[in-house]
Amino acid sequence: MSIGIVGSGAIGTAFARTLARVGIAATISNSRGPDSLKELVRELGPSIKAGTREQATRADIVIVAVNWSKLAEALAGPPDWAGRIVIDANNPIEAPLFKPVDLKGRVSSEVFAEFVPGARVVKAFNHLRAEILADDPKEKNGRRVLFYSGDDKAAKAEVAALIERIGFVGIDLGSLAVGGKLAQFPGGPLPNQNLVKID
Repeated sequence: MSIGIVGSGAIGTAFARTLARVGIAATISNSRGPDSLKELVRELGPSIKAGTREQATRADIVIVAVNWSKLAEALAGPPDWAGRIVIDANNPIEAPLFKPVDLKGRVSSEVFAEFVPGARVVKAFNHLRAEILADDPKEKNGRRVLFYSGDDKAAKAEVAALIERIGFVGIDLGSLAVGGKLAQFPGGPLPNQNLVKID
């Protein structure tokens, strides 16, 4: 199963590091093109390659981690999503001031889903700070927790399996309307909760 990463900022790079640590192949992309990622992929190792946004969005599983205001541009005109899994790792804020985006009371993942019509959206990888996400999830007595949510059970099962492969413990929060709201920053109670499940 191929994996694409759209966005090479803090979260996109942290996700690439977690994949590289266990040798899972992925293509990472950004708005500046593959040449801007040469040093990063050299550092990450052979399992992560740089590609165009179009190459990354053709993967079976695509994780999107870009500034909220750049979502429309980052996801404009890709191939038909056709039931592929898209992981929403975004939060409705704008750096560097972290000003919340007015979503008119909607959950951010439901808004995000409109940018990827036909995709099976799973919310994940957005609630931990990048440096924690990039770090080894194993603790002395357990493993770090990652929350996920979505409306498609099969898509959530595949993301849960990926979370397990990279060494974390996945906890299903339910639908996007429920779980997405719990894990979204700002507003949800779960962002920045660095939890460890004791084995």
